Amino acid sequence: MMAVRPERLAITLRRATMPDLDEIVAIERASFSDPPWSRDSFLALVDSPRAYFTVACASPTEHVIGYVVAWFVADEAEIANLAVAPDRRGRGVGSRLLDAALVAARLAGARVVHLEVRDSNAAARALYGSRGFLAVGRRRRYYRDPVEDALLLRRDIEA
Repeated sequence: MMAVRPERLAITLRRATMPDLDEIVAIERASFSDPPWSRDSFLALVDSPRAYFTVACASPTEHVIGYVVAWFVADEAEIANLAVAPDRRGRGVGSRLLDAALVAARLAGARVVHLEVRDSNAAARALYGSRGFLAVGRRRRYYRDPVEDALLLRRDIEA
């Protein structure tokens, strides 16, 4: 018997705003244990010109169902945080957020994008691999809750 894939969601992407923070923090806490970013960490990014901070909203309710944070410095970019609400995973939200961040990185002049991911996070590793990210290193025992290695991933961006 073949598994049925969930239907892709109708979403919109836009810059994160202060009213989004409660939903972002709830997704962060449901997604990460080591320790999750604080509300103040996200608040500092809302108006920062140095941060790419984008949310995915479910249409037509406009509730935040995912977000991505990235930084662009010189010709490099880093995907610092990407998460999707647990009940919306596997429906293309993370792909859309990552693709938008990669386009923004290219437009900002980045030639390479870096990120790190838990070794055991198969879904995230599959997403990043599908976008051309390759493992270039490992940080042993980087994560603390639970203790686990981080894989360092890199993707070159075409001019």
